[in-house]
Amino acid sequence: MGVFLIFKKLAKIFLMCYYIFMESFCKQCPRHCKVNRKESVGFCGAKNFCQISKVMFHHWEEPVISGGEKDAGSGAIFFSHCNLKCVYCQNYEISHFDVGKSCIDAELAMIFRDLEQNGALNINLVTPTHYAQNIINALKIYRPKIPIVYNTGGYDSPEMLKKLKNYVDVYLTDFKYYDNALAEKYSSAPKYLENIKKCLRIMRENCPEDIVENGLMKKGIIVRHLILPNHTDDSIKVLDEIKNILGEKTYISLMSQYTPHGKACDFEEINRKLKPLEYKRVKNHLIKLGFINGFVQELESATEEYIPDFETKEN
Repeated sequence: MGVFLIFKKLAKIFLMCYYIFMESFCKQCPRHCKVNRKESVGFCGAKNFCQISKVMFHHWEEPVISGGEKDAGSGAIFFSHCNLKCVYCQNYEISHFDVGKSCIDAELAMIFRDLEQNGALNINLVTPTHYAQNIINALKIYRPKIPIVYNTGGYDSPEMLKKLKNYVDVYLTDFKYYDNALAEKYSSAPKYLENIKKCLRIMRENCPEDIVENGLMKKGIIVRHLILPNHTDDSIKVLDEIKNILGEKTYISLMSQYTPHGKACDFEEINRKLKPLEYKRVKNHLIKLGFINGFVQELESATEEYIPDFETKEN
């Protein structure tokens, strides 16, 4: 009996060590690189601590996120690196290169606190996917009383989204592509469609209702779609799929702000801004589908004026 108990304890210790060992291998996004980020980096290029390129009050998000002209704005934290490699990324400098200030989880928690104390309407986590566990750790240290906005490219791990259930209030997610071939070509994202469909369903499970009070979203989902030049057929399929999964009451943000950035010049078909007829076609389909909570942009928004300056040291 004594030998059996000793064996049982040793087995328990072995399993604990095994799980701790396995947890050190990254599975925070669908790529499951399984690298030990304490020693090396995977596809996204991120280490085991956060890197932040800018902290600012953001006034250029959807009105239910940024508020009005008299509001302080959304408390945006722009994370460096990304688990997508969009060739046209407007934040190309910080998503593709190793820039930004290193930040341990406790420091991130204090950034949450400082933004809250300075009047931010919410904590806007921009490109958070590859730092999901760090964000959870920071929120365990300090949980603001304002909403936590998960501003993601939509290529998330369903398992990590389930872990975020009690930490995130608003999911501000992209739905970039319907055609997986486009997702691989422009964002190096295999099986993007299958993954975003799973993620949208989990986001809705995490936030069953969209709650807007005094013009600001407190809980819920906003699905963004950026229309690419020459790809309105894909955009129409994306809108169809959003309605199929979430229904016509879903908050939709249809974006016309595409400007050739990053390596877009290497792809002739997307090396220009949208044409008015392209945007009109997709916007008309949005209306045809009966969506009742929609945001649309003017074509004049397709300018680099609205891209944050990541070179300035002012944060």
